[in-house]
Amino acid sequence: MGVKKLKPNTPGSRFATRSDFSELTTSSPEKRLTRALRKSGGRNNTGRITVRRRGGGHKRRYRIIDFKRNKLEVPGKVATIEYDPNRSAYISLIHYVDGDKRYIISPEKLRVGDDVISGENVPLKNANSLPLKNIPAGINVHNIEISPGKGGQMARSAGSYAQVMAHDNNLCTLKLPSGEVRMVLDECRATIGQVGNRTHEQIVSGKAGRTRWLGRRPKVRGVAMNPVDHPMGGGEGKSSGGRHPSTPWGKPTKGYKTRKKNKKSNSMIVKRRK
Repeated sequence: MGVKKLKPNTPGSRFATRSDFSELTTSSPEKRLTRALRKSGGRNNTGRITVRRRGGGHKRRYRIIDFKRNKLEVPGKVATIEYDPNRSAYISLIHYVDGDKRYIISPEKLRVGDDVISGENVPLKNANSLPLKNIPAGINVHNIEISPGKGGQMARSAGSYAQVMAHDNNLCTLKLPSGEVRMVLDECRATIGQVGNRTHEQIVSGKAGRTRWLGRRPKVRGVAMNPVDHPMGGGEGKSSGGRHPSTPWGKPTKGYKTRKKNKKSNSMIVKRRK
């Protein structure tokens, strides 16, 4: 797991860095655990663009990840560690003793041949999955459920983890990667350890084309547009917009709260993120 700097042969490679992919053990996925992934270009079922700046990008196949980790008390062994184009983290292929194969998010320091198991009282070992009520305070976890049985939804990206802070009244207090401290039901499952590929945030793209490969199109500033296209457009010469930053539809964009009120989950948040 390292970052290599490219030789400055071209302007695009002058400041570019890449992962050395030293952890990966194979270049082709388990075909039965992949599905076709169709592009929408940011358009909904009526053909209208609902998400701007989407389009192009390299063709991908989706890898089916076992976020639920509900293969209880069945031991498995790590067969491969693979690249997944759909996420920043690497994934691991697990071969279970009953013949089943599943992908999981690959934690830090997981190696081919390591044993993995999910259950109620399994060892507190890297990549093992168990309910939060059986994980003592101070342990780092990832792939955490918000609702029991729904599958992990928190701390899934490269290098992320949450820390178990305390247990009380069938609730577990977690410190999340964002800095938020919140409570989750003790029955929710989590996986021991930190997500791998920690150096992902150190990768420098180097050129605009690499961003296009990811399916992201250019972003145009509102002040560079005409008044018909954006509230901040127009003006003689270069203008600063003349109003608070807003969307093309007039809603404020910086500091404007869009979260709906009276959310039930508000009562579970002990401390807001930084």
